[in-house]
Amino acid sequence: MTSAPLVPVRDAVVLAAGNGDRFRNATKQSKLLQPVLGQPLIIRTLTTAALAGVTSFDVVLGYQADAVRAVIERDAPSNVAVNFTINPDWHLENGVSALAVRDRLADRRFAVLMGDHLFEPAVLARLLRASFGRGESVLAVDSRAADPAVAAEATKVRLEGDRITAIGKDLVDYDALDTGLFVCAPELFGALEDSRAAGDTTLSGGIRRLAALGLMRAADIGDAAWYDIDTIDDLDVAESLLTAALPESA
Repeated sequence: MTSAPLVPVRDAVVLAAGNGDRFRNATKQSKLLQPVLGQPLIIRTLTTAALAGVTSFDVVLGYQADAVRAVIERDAPSNVAVNFTINPDWHLENGVSALAVRDRLADRRFAVLMGDHLFEPAVLARLLRASFGRGESVLAVDSRAADPAVAAEATKVRLEGDRITAIGKDLVDYDALDTGLFVCAPELFGALEDSRAAGDTTLSGGIRRLAALGLMRAADIGDAAWYDIDTIDDLDVAESLLTAALPESA
């Protein structure tokens, strides 16, 4: 990975169509609308990405699409453009949502963000500025030792140097966890199509095909924090840790 990009990436796809089978609350409201330190989760995602340098978002909606869109239109950062795409097959895996924006982003690199992941802007900023070989994509990974319960639910990656050689939730031997932050070349779309044709509609299915072609790199996040919000307990833990990290003056 070189340090001087030709053109920084400024576009991001935000996968916000699903709600997750493990997120159960009494109201059945989308978890993306749940507050994190007083701010809806999806708005926190968009705000953090904007701080990293993203200026244009393509948000893919599905579950409770109207409610999520209304919150974004009301509270998204004022200095960004937001486009919305509906994924009618939102009950399928997230690779289908990524494919929904193929026509808009087929000619340039773009970030891929999970609407339900919290992250630090500096990590994404580094990915947006990075340079890669033709057709290569990058995933931010966490190589720190993980709690077994966390690792069991996480998508895992196997590495050779900074090259990803395998990715999946079922990996037994792995080197790092997938944090859900990507910067991808348009080749991702063809890989997702091939994966879907083979019966795998996950984003990881497309990434796995890119890895097989030697087109997936990893960037370690070091000591940065990130949170994958799958359950209400995940949300509570993330909020508690974020609160603890705030300066005392806050």
